[in-house]
Amino acid sequence: MVRHARPRAKAAASQKAARGSQAPRSGKPAAGAGPGGEFGLPPSVTPSLPPVASFAELDLPRPLAAELAAQGLAVPFPIQAAVLPNALAGRDILGRGRTGSGKTLAFGLPLLARTAGLRAEAREPLGLVLVPTRELAQQVTEALAPYARALGLRQTTVVGGLPLPRQARALRDGAEIVIATPGRLHDLIERGDCALGRVRITVLDEADQMADMGFLPQIVRLLRQIPADGQRMLLSATLDGNVGRLTREFLRDPVLHSVDPPAGAVTTMEHHLLHVAEDDKRVLVTRIAAREGRVILFCGTKRGAQRLTTRLLASGVRAAALHGGKSQPQRTRTLGQFKTGEVTVLVATNVAARGIHVDDLDLVVNVDPPADPKDYLHRGGRTARAGGSGRVVTLVLPEQRREVEKMMRDAGISPRSHRARPEDPELARLTGARAPSGVPVAIAAPAPAPAATATHRPPRRPGRPTRGTASASGAVRASLQGGGRRRRAR
Repeated sequence: MVRHARPRAKAAASQKAARGSQAPRSGKPAAGAGPGGEFGLPPSVTPSLPPVASFAELDLPRPLAAELAAQGLAVPFPIQAAVLPNALAGRDILGRGRTGSGKTLAFGLPLLARTAGLRAEAREPLGLVLVPTRELAQQVTEALAPYARALGLRQTTVVGGLPLPRQARALRDGAEIVIATPGRLHDLIERGDCALGRVRITVLDEADQMADMGFLPQIVRLLRQIPADGQRMLLSATLDGNVGRLTREFLRDPVLHSVDPPAGAVTTMEHHLLHVAEDDKRVLVTRIAAREGRVILFCGTKRGAQRLTTRLLASGVRAAALHGGKSQPQRTRTLGQFKTGEVTVLVATNVAARGIHVDDLDLVVNVDPPADPKDYLHRGGRTARAGGSGRVVTLVLPEQRREVEKMMRDAGISPRSHRARPEDPELARLTGARAPSGVPVAIAAPAPAPAATATHRPPRRPGRPTRGTASASGAVRASLQGGGRRRRAR
């Protein structure tokens, strides 16, 4: 099939027509998310399909089923088992499951399966995934890449930090699935490089965080450009606040799949409060950081994270900082070093609280306690992922005790409390704390990744155009080069 590039002016006119031709879904008698009228809506009208016990029970395209088998996946996680039958049937979805529970495949498999066999025109994607951060965009892209390739579907990652001309070129070449942060997608639409009038399936991943980050007006404008009869899926570890507005306006008779309570904690995760004196805190943090094995240390500010990283390096701990003040190439390299073990301590702000998956991470430490219970749950969600176990340790100064205890109650957590000194055996038992080497270390920055397009292309097939082809790994690297504006993706 030959694809004809539409002139930019014509694409912009098509986008304007699509925007003007539809009214918000709030004009229809929207149905609710489930029993009890969550978000102030009545219960769902259409009965929910029952969950499945295996992927084999689903009517998936043969290449998709084969790729799941090749990946060693036979039994879905609870959120996947619940969401997949209804999402594959075209239902609008509200999905709530704890972080690390497998939500990406819960929306990704239906998105790809229902797009299989279709071909996008230039600048007009068929599926859209909106995410709040570049790190989460990378994770979603990597997770879906093998399944998209198996179906011959093209993915394009659209995030702040990648030069606009490169992203515009990828959209002109055609991509069935676009994974985007709202700000950068809005820019490309304003330029006439993308139109949403042919989008059939829309996913909002971590919808509550996008609303909290101030993206809600942009999300509303984007959703109003998408045909009202398409499928919408909203998934997050928490579904609250402004998510209710999105649900009422844009979802039709949605089915709610909640495999965890709204502030649910992971049963395989331990929670500990360490009450420490201010004079002991610096030494205690250094000893925890010197443990054998990786750990994420969360700080409240960029400056605090950078200072702690400098102190740890001087003490002989292989640490690196991750925060919104870093450029995107620096953030990408740091994450890569942490995942490979070259860096054993990631000192981070809340920029790392969502959208980062690291295998076998068994400890998260809140050096500075978060004020928001949702931030606590998402920080802790970096450990005990996909059925694993882990510990979340929060350091509490005397003056922080009351606020931290309230925050834990609001999060639905009942932690164990301990008084800790740097050389206490209990500290070593809980965290693996030990004395650092004292020999300063320096972390060498790896060579930057080569430039490539931002599009995931399937292998060449007879009769298909081959321009703009790039490997999945190269595409992920390219999609995260550069440093965009902080407001667009922290």
